[in-house]
Amino acid sequence: MELVARIVLGGVFLLSGATKLVDRSWPESASAFGLPRLGALALPPVELVVGALIVVGIGGAGPVLVGAGLLVGFTAAILVLLARGGEAPACACFGAWSRRPISGRTVGRNVVLLAMAAVTLAA
Repeated sequence: MELVARIVLGGVFLLSGATKLVDRSWPESASAFGLPRLGALALPPVELVVGALIVVGIGGAGPVLVGAGLLVGFTAAILVLLARGGEAPACACFGAWSRRPISGRTVGRNVVLLAMAAVTLAA
C-alpha cells in the first residue's frame, strides 16, 4: 500500500510541476491565489524535484513532508478563496489541463493526497 501511495503522490507532483512549467499562463493563474510571480516561477521546479524524490524514495521522509506542506498550503489558499465567496478562480493545479473553478472537490482531492502522504510516512 505504501508503494502505491508513494508513486501516486509523487506522480501527482510530477504531473503538476510539468504541466505548470509548460503553461505560459500559470504565473497569472497563480496570482489569483495570492502567489507572487517569483513563487509562481519557483513552484513548478520544486514540485518536479519533490515528486521525483518521492517516487524513487530518496530523502526519506523529507520530500514527503515538503509535499504534504505544499498540499496544506494549497488547501488553505483554496479554503480561503472559497470562504470569501464570489467567483472561484480556475484551479490551474495542473496548468492548462485544469481550468475548472476550485470547489470542495478540489479540497477533497487534496485531502486524499494528504492521506497518501500519511500512509507513506507511516511505513
